[in-house]
Amino acid sequence: MDRLFLDAKVLFSAAYRPDAGLRRLWGIAGVQLITSTYAEEEARRNLETPVQHATLDELLRHVKILSFQSGFSLLPTGLELPDNDRPILEAAIFSQATHLLSGDMKAFGAYYGRALAGVLILPPAAYLRFLLDKPNV
Repeated sequence: MDRLFLDAKVLFSAAYRPDAGLRRLWGIAGVQLITSTYAEEEARRNLETPVQHATLDELLRHVKILSFQSGFSLLPTGLELPDNDRPILEAAIFSQATHLLSGDMKAFGAYYGRALAGVLILPPAAYLRFLLDKPNV
């Protein structure tokens, strides 16, 4: 079973636009959606309307929310990430996610398609394309 860690940009985008294609993530059978309180709070801060906040609340009902405070770094040495994005990858590693789905090209783009500490980093669209190309077993 894939365990998909969703970053703040994914949560924000899903709540911001009712027609966001990445909402398909919530309809995939056999996957577990995971995020952190850190990502949830960041997404919530950036939403503008009560409807968007209510939509985020509804989406999060189907997501395992991890409360994670790092006392030590779980990140591989030599990793270059902005300080505010490090907790996202650390929480994904801590949660034993198989994938980190991030819409943050600036922070994670250099790592798209790479596994760091066992977590494959992808933009959501790449994961969805992978599922479409995957033969039914």
